[in-house]
Amino acid sequence: MSEAVSEGATLHYIFDPLCGWCYAAAPLVDAARSVPGLKVEFHGGGMMTGANRRSITPQWREYVMPHDRRIAELTGQPFGEGYFEGLLRDTGATMDSEPPTTAILAAESLRAGGGLDMIHRLQRAHYVEGQRIADEQVLKAIAAELGFNAEAFASAFERLSGESTARHFAESRQFLQRAGGQGFPTFVLTQPDGRASRIDIGPWLGRAEDWKARLAELV
Repeated sequence: MSEAVSEGATLHYIFDPLCGWCYAAAPLVDAARSVPGLKVEFHGGGMMTGANRRSITPQWREYVMPHDRRIAELTGQPFGEGYFEGLLRDTGATMDSEPPTTAILAAESLRAGGGLDMIHRLQRAHYVEGQRIADEQVLKAIAAELGFNAEAFASAFERLSGESTARHFAESRQFLQRAGGQGFPTFVLTQPDGRASRIDIGPWLGRAEDWKARLAELV
């Protein structure tokens, strides 16, 4: 991040709604959204789709909890009892990135910035409240909470389900590959002339105000 950033720069956020380290970076995304002259775009990578969908099991709970506690320690991001003692013990729940990503795309199609609003709310629903964010009814309830018209959201969700979401995943993965990213989250800063640089957010986790100030200097 040593180069000056021209006005009109875009911060690309390659993420997954079920990615714990994306939740760790959520305060950085929120901070970036408030930097004048900087646009934030999201790209959902579909981490848990198809054969990678996963049912909640005791083994899964044991695997993710140390990572989640590390994220909380490093960033201050909250994890609720509804998640640790609710969702992570709910063996009837399925971890599937596709429905929440479709909801994110639907929200963006209805309101500029709505997709990022939906990402943030879904992360809280998952990691704090322990809601099943792969459940269409949960997604519709969250959309209503965010102020989306129920019929408009349901229509957009249906229209963007399936092929459109799959195409978004494919494009996001291609973008990740071109950027040289290794996983989620990956942040890429592009300038109007097309130059792009991948940003290591590791030093900035838990330091949202410092991150915002740094971005403001560069825009």
